[in-house]
Parts: sequence; C-alpha cells; structure tokens
Amino acid sequence: MNMNQAVAGRQTGRRRHPHSGIGRAALVALAERFLMAVLILATFLIFGVGAYAAPRITVDDVKAGSLLMRTEDPGSYVEAVRTATDVQLNVSGPTIRATLTQMFHNPSKSWVEGVYVFPLPDGAAVDTMKMVIGQRVVVADIKEKQQAKLVYERAKAEGKKAALVEQQRPNMFMNSIANIGPGDTVVIQIEYQEPVRQADNTFSLRVPLVVAPRFSPNAVGAGSAQTVTFQDKSGWGAVTPAPASSPVPQAPVLDPRENAPVNPVQIRIDLDAGFALGEVKSAFHPINITDKGPQARHIELASGSVPADRDFELTWQAQPSQTPGVGLFRERVGSDDYLIAYVTPPGLKTAQADQRPRDVTFVIDNSGSMGGTSIEQARASLGYALSRLSQADRFNVIRFDDTFTNLFGGTLPATAENIARAQDYVSRLQANGGTMMVAPMLEALKDDHVDDQNTANLGFLRQVVFITDGGIDNEQELFDTIASHRGRSRVFMVGIGSAPNSYLMTRAAELGGGAFMQIGSVDQVQERMKQLVDKLESPAMTNVDVAISAGSADVTPRILPDLYHGETLVLAAKVGHLKGNVEVRGLIDGKGWSVTLPVAGAAEGAGISKLWARRKIDDTEVAQTLRQISREDADKRILALALDHHLVTRLTSLVAVDKTPVRPRGVRLSRSDVPLNLPAGWDFDKVFGIKGETAADREQRQALLDLDGRKVQTIDASRTISLPQTATDAELRLIIGGLLLAGGLGFGFLTRRRGAPA
Repeated sequence: MNMNQAVAGRQTGRRRHPHSGIGRAALVALAERFLMAVLILATFLIFGVGAYAAPRITVDDVKAGSLLMRTEDPGSYVEAVRTATDVQLNVSGPTIRATLTQMFHNPSKSWVEGVYVFPLPDGAAVDTMKMVIGQRVVVADIKEKQQAKLVYERAKAEGKKAALVEQQRPNMFMNSIANIGPGDTVVIQIEYQEPVRQADNTFSLRVPLVVAPRFSPNAVGAGSAQTVTFQDKSGWGAVTPAPASSPVPQAPVLDPRENAPVNPVQIRIDLDAGFALGEVKSAFHPINITDKGPQARHIELASGSVPADRDFELTWQAQPSQTPGVGLFRERVGSDDYLIAYVTPPGLKTAQADQRPRDVTFVIDNSGSMGGTSIEQARASLGYALSRLSQADRFNVIRFDDTFTNLFGGTLPATAENIARAQDYVSRLQANGGTMMVAPMLEALKDDHVDDQNTANLGFLRQVVFITDGGIDNEQELFDTIASHRGRSRVFMVGIGSAPNSYLMTRAAELGGGAFMQIGSVDQVQERMKQLVDKLESPAMTNVDVAISAGSADVTPRILPDLYHGETLVLAAKVGHLKGNVEVRGLIDGKGWSVTLPVAGAAEGAGISKLWARRKIDDTEVAQTLRQISREDADKRILALALDHHLVTRLTSLVAVDKTPVRPRGVRLSRSDVPLNLPAGWDFDKVFGIKGETAADREQRQALLDLDGRKVQTIDASRTISLPQTATDAELRLIIGGLLLAGGLGFGFLTRRRGAPA
C-alpha cells in the first residue's frame, strides 16, 4: 500500500462524532494537509526525488522471466531495459571502420528512457549515429555538448523519440534513448574509425565490451599540477587547481552469483590486411575463420554471441619473413590531403642490449578490483620481472590499494636475497580496498639520486613499472602527477585483467616516455612480460623526428615518442600536396638512423582524416596536461576539430530526434539504466565490499604483508595527497527527514486524539 492509499484509507474509515462542529472538522482537515506535506518533505529528504522514477514492482507481479533491479524499498524492483549489440569491423590495411548496432528493448508496461554506458577503444573517432524506428532512419547531428543535451531534453519532454551519444572518457560513452514505448524496440547504430595497432611484428585490434566499475576519490590530489595566473606585473598571482575529473556514470553492476550474464554481443570482422597473412587468432574468445584469399579472412565468434563481460582481441601476422617494415597510405577529403605512415625501425631488432644498469621501481595494484584472476596475473607478472633483474640493477616494490607500502623504502641492489624477499612478499598479496593511485605513483617517481654527483649512480636507467587494471575515474590526476614529477624516470604501464582502462594506460605511458603492455589472462603473462622486459633492456630510439618535403604539413603526434624494441611509429599528417618524401630520423644507441618513404608510393586509404583529427585532439589534451597551453585554448582547438570532422569529444555530442511525438501527453516517463556485467574474473565482494566486514578484519589481512616478522610501514594514500571530502549530505538528510517524519506522525496522533469522541 502506498502513501496516498494509506491516507485515503484513514479518511474513509473514520467515524465523525455526531456533535463535532465545523470548526473542529476544518482543524482536522488542516492538520491532515499539514501531515501530508510533512510526510512528502520527509520522503524527499530521505530518498530524494529524481526527474524520472522507475515504476516499482514486486516479485509476485512478474509473470515471466525478467531482469529485475532492486530499488531502495525492500522487496521492490524495476524491470530493466534489455540491450543486444552487433559489432561489424572492416579492416582495410591500416584502418578499421566499425559499426556498432545496439538494440534497446523495453519489456515493461511503462514508457522509459534507456541509458546505457558502454566502452569503445580509446583511439576511436566516433563520427556517425543513426536511430532506426521501424522503417525510418534518423541521422544524428554533431553539436556542442550542452546544446545537444538541450535538444535531447526538449524532445524527451515533448514525447518524441530521441537519442544522445556523449563521451564520458575517450574510451567510455553513454547512450540515452528517450520515449521507448511499452514492448517497443529502438535500434541505435554508431560508427567509428580506428587505426590498426602494430607491435612486435603483430597487428591487432581490440573491442572493449564492458565498462568496469571504477574507484572515485572525487577530488584533486596534492600531486596534481596547478595553473598560476599573474594579475599584473607585481609578481603576485593566483593559483588555480587543475579541474577534477568528471565522475564516471554509475550503471548498476550485476552480481554474477545472482544473475545470468546480460547484453549479448555478436562480432563479425572482414579482414583485408594488404599483405599475405600468417596466423590469425583471438586470445579470449573462440572464433571461426573463413579464408577469403592470401590477404583476407572473415572472422566470427564461434558461439554466435557472447556476454559483454570481457574485451575481444584479434591479432594477425604476416607470413614468416614477410612482415612489412613500413606502410604509407593517403586520403583526399574535399580540398585537403592526409597521410598515415607506419614505420618499424629495423635497427631496434638487431641493436645490442643496453648495458647500463637499471634503477627500477615496481608498483603493483592489490585493490579490490584486482580480485579474482587479476591479482594472479599481477603477481605472476611482477614475479617474472623480478626474476629478470641482473646483479648490477637496483629495485624496489610498492604495493597499493587505499594505502600503499614502500617495501624497502628505496631501491636496493638486486641481490639474490633481496629478490627472494620481494618474491615472497608479492606472493602473499591479496586484493582488497579502494584504489588510490596518485600517491604510490608519486612515491615511485621519487628519485633519490637526482642530485647525486656519483657518475655510477647517474649511469643507471631509472624506470617505473606500474601494474594495474586502471580502475579509477580520476585519470587526469594521475596524468598531472606524471607530467609534473617524472624527472628522468620512464613509466611503463602493464594493463591487467579482462577489461582494463586502456585510456589511462596509453596516456600514462605516453606522458611517462615509456610503453604500455596489456595482459588479459594468466596464459599471456610470460609472453607479454618477456616483450616488456625486452623493451626495458633494449635501447630506445630517441630524438625521433619527421620531415615531409611536400611543403606545409601538420603532423601528429606532435611530441614524437621514443620507440622501444618491436614498437612501430604511427604518424598522421595533413599535407599541402601529395608529393615529395616522408623522412623519419632518430638515434639508436647514439647512432643515426633514417628511412625515406616516397609519397608517390602511398596506397589509397579510408578514414585517415578522422584518425588525424582524433589524434590532434589527443595532442591538445596532452599539451594542456603539460601546461603548454591553457584550458581555454585547448577547448577552442578541440571544439573546432570536432565540429569540422563530425567527432564526438568531451565538448561535442551526437543527437538524433524524431519529429513525431509518440508518448501520449500526461503519461509519465521512467528512467531505466541498462545494467552491466561484472568483468570476467573479477570478485564481486572484493569490488563492492563484504557485508559485515570490520576494521579488525582488514587489519588481519594487512598483517599478511609483514616481511620476515618485521612490520612494513603502510601509509594511508588519501591522507598522503590531502584529498578533500566531497561526500553527499546523505546522513544529514536522513536525520532531518527522520525528525520531520517522527514529528509529523506525532502531530497527527495528537490531532486525532483531540478530534476523537469523548
């Protein structure tokens, strides 16, 4: 029985006193109105009132199999919008054109707004969205983010079908679909362009399928760089903190122990490599491969569809000894010409290992999101890296969750005894707690020998190897920390698990002058870590430069990275004329190396202009992080690029609106967030907490981190970086609401007593 029914029942069930006068009746009516107002206000304060509250049902109301999401009322549920996704990938030489078709079905009897948070590759250039309604197709327009939101909200209020695609992170998007009728289905089609990845003689693509839960400190740490503005020439100015990262949308995550996987996905790939193919394989999903000739394959999932709970990865190689060392492709769009070049310096494959000793700090994430198989992968990865240290190296280990532990307090010689102690320590790490990543990164970047005049100490290669799934939403804080405190260190990121945050890994490695390696299963640990150790031990190609003789050229990335063993340099350029040469130069072990690519030999490519624009946007974000341009200038550049090339960014969105209203006037619209699966291999309790766990339980777990009976100092990461408290006022609202509720009920009881017959 709801609140209105309860009040109505009291009204109809009351006997009026035969001698009660009009004044008393008016008093009682006034008291009941006041009581109702107090109850409504109390309910608002306790539970909050959303713009669109989903209709609530009980288990007894369900007549068929349904996916029910719990509400705050015990025993009350809301039936979720269901979604299915079809992914079609067309690989043509160096580029990938992807089409995601998402079907949203409303199984309920209410009109709903479906909201779905979904991942895409961090390098994806999203440029097209279509909404399919029956036989009609509505093509989306690109608009500034706030304007697109207003257009969508207006259409939603008018009862029109509408769709909005917004970027939450470069690898995370949110799709909102308004006015899905009872039993109705709406199809949304999104298209994006992406470059093929190449490293270690292997070409690859990755389709992220689930947004993993992320830890949110909700603050800007002390490690973040700050902007200084001088008001005049007096020398005094104002300090402006870096902007906090926007929160990640918190879609409901299903407990796999209680719910079957949802959001089925089909994947089909048409692969035209442009060279004779060797092995083609999928690391995490069984596939069927159809041979379409020496250079082409058609790939489908063997099972037809899979749950959206882990990333899909496809790799392909050339036939033995036929891996191309270079690639050059061109595209003309309007009056503009674009190039994309792939260059793998052969010198890195034959260069002798760098003989300088290493000063390496390993950082391992043992927070709750690393529970399950992820912590096994992380321990095995770090164990392998420790086993490859030489006696001339120095090393240290830092582990972190919402605290961090600096094992040795600084780097020590890599003796057999020290390595054994570290191996034992790492083997006992368990996953628990939150993910405070900034403080341990700061600790790892501390360089005890930066002012050391000892020539031997300065001869060490200083490296940081950071092993994590990247499950945070304050990525910008980490980027600011690396940009401000990197010094002479090189930062290498190791992504762990079935759904790592590849955006964080890629950008952190770029800012840290290192490389990024991804490990998705225990089976990959030795192969992938061997590749990473090869990069750590081999000389990098430095001082990389590019010259294009065709006149004016806008080349991206603007800051050309150092290249490590097996890595490929990918360049995109907007050029004045398609003629002349592209020359790439650099130093390997102090010796010059160069290669010249004649533009006349470039093959036709598709989508290169989109890739150039997407990478230019990334360049702008990096320049702003490095404080080379202001936030205002960065926003202007990003907005211009996004509007010119029809791309979704943090400042632009795609919006599609049907012209005909479909929801009857006065009928309520409810919001239904599409639930997500927990990434495969994750432990639900480790991420969302174990019911009934006490502080003593946590201290007992921490005791496992003792080393040879001696307590290792553990530091609270949140206090280390002085994170301000940004929690909601939920407790205060509960208290006030409870007092109002009690007061209202008490007032009603007294009024009833006074109005009752004597």
